[in-house]
Order: sequence, then C-alpha cells, then structure tokens
Amino acid sequence: MKRLPLLIAALLLAGLAPAAGAESRFVWRGWDEGLKEARRTNRPVLVDVYTDWCGWCKRMDRDVYSRADVRDYLANHFVVVKLNAEAQDGVQYEGQDLTAAGLAEQFRVTGYPTTVFLKSSSSHLINVPGYVPADRFMLVLRYIGDGHMEKGVEWESFVKANGGKQP
Repeated sequence: MKRLPLLIAALLLAGLAPAAGAESRFVWRGWDEGLKEARRTNRPVLVDVYTDWCGWCKRMDRDVYSRADVRDYLANHFVVVKLNAEAQDGVQYEGQDLTAAGLAEQFRVTGYPTTVFLKSSSSHLINVPGYVPADRFMLVLRYIGDGHMEKGVEWESFVKANGGKQP
C-alpha cells in the first residue's frame, strides 16, 4: 500500500516532464545550422538579430525568450537562430557568401532587436523591429507559426479574433 502513493507522486512528477522537455528543445542555432534544420523539419525560422551592446536585446532575452509559454511555442513551431548584426562570421544565404553583419544589412535591419521571420525554405517573410512584450510577441508567433499569415489572414483580423489589442 505504501507504494501506491509513491507511484502516484512519480506519475504526477512525470506529468511535469513535458514542460522541461520543451524547454530543453529550445536551442538557439547558428545561421547555417538553423537553415538546414528548417528545411529538414519544414518549420519556419525566427531570427533574433541583436548586438552585444543592445539593452533592449538583453531585455528581450530576459523578459520574452525566457518565458515558458514563448519557449514552448518556439520549440514546437520554429527553428530559432541568433544573428549578431555586427559579427564578421561567414554565413550563406541564397547562394551568397556573406558576413552576419552583411546579412543583417541585406534584411534591412536598422535597429535592434529585430526579429526576422523566414519560411522553412529560407525565403523572407517579415521583419518585426524593436522590443515586443511577451504577450504581444505570442500573438505574432501564433500568427506566423500557425500559418495565418501565409493563408492571407489580415493581422488586424487575427488580433481581433484572438482577443488581443493591436501591438
């Protein structure tokens, strides 16, 4: 009889494991690795374009990317890539050899942070400039990750249908 409560406790604790597993699947990738993974998994790409000195980038990491709901959604719907907009690291995009800084310039990133979304094929979808609070960011993630943008659903309609306010 003493084993039954232990078994129930073990089952309850095991029920917490998926959240931890989802967090462990949330792994920032490098550019080339991330694009290969996106093609393999047929998932869109979220590119966090940042600089080392950017305070808002650090706040985005601390307040948005650290939230369990954001991390879980990203782990299940996107390939996530970090791109330092000032780095001279070599990357490849659409048959071109570029630096990370050159790639950020090609995506017309002019402020930080900027979140760039790509299709799984690596073609550009949209840039979302600046810091976006977590609740609003979740709306953007669901709009793109659930395919609403590619289906032609207007952003304003999506926000209204999901009870959110326009960010």
